[in-house]
Amino acid sequence: MIPEIKKILYATDFSEEASHAFGFAATLAHHCKAKIVILHVIEELSPFAMSMIEEAVGESRLMSIMKDKETQAASAIQSRLEEFCRQTQAQYPDTPFVVEKIIVKTGHAVDQIIRHSEGDKCDLVVMGSRGQGVLADVTMGSTSRRVLRRCSKPVMIVRIPESEQGK
Repeated sequence: MIPEIKKILYATDFSEEASHAFGFAATLAHHCKAKIVILHVIEELSPFAMSMIEEAVGESRLMSIMKDKETQAASAIQSRLEEFCRQTQAQYPDTPFVVEKIIVKTGHAVDQIIRHSEGDKCDLVVMGSRGQGVLADVTMGSTSRRVLRRCSKPVMIVRIPESEQGK
């Protein structure tokens, strides 16, 4: 049985590699008549950093600051992703795609990618990788490597060809 691709989870960290991977997600979505779910994860502070800040400002003030900053960051990132989609649509009018939703979450990137690939019933995960240089054939970014190992869905990891890096 040939699997149908109806929904693609595109995970981005705004890197050049992630932007390059979006072209593959958009092209696949266009050809398969699939929708794209875009996910950006804001990494949480380490427990050590959290305890240091909490000690300085107090627990209730820390929670208030974090909630405000998280809301502001999520709104800014949401706007940035919407603009990115508009620019991509304008740049490639012959390859239209549909973005079902844009999700901005705080947490651990690998866990959030896996959670949303399953919870949003995505058929494929597309993301970039930072593997470069001499070790490019044997290494890839730690997030993409962990998603590939742990995700129950197919994962497409896209690297920028060396000939295109830094353009």
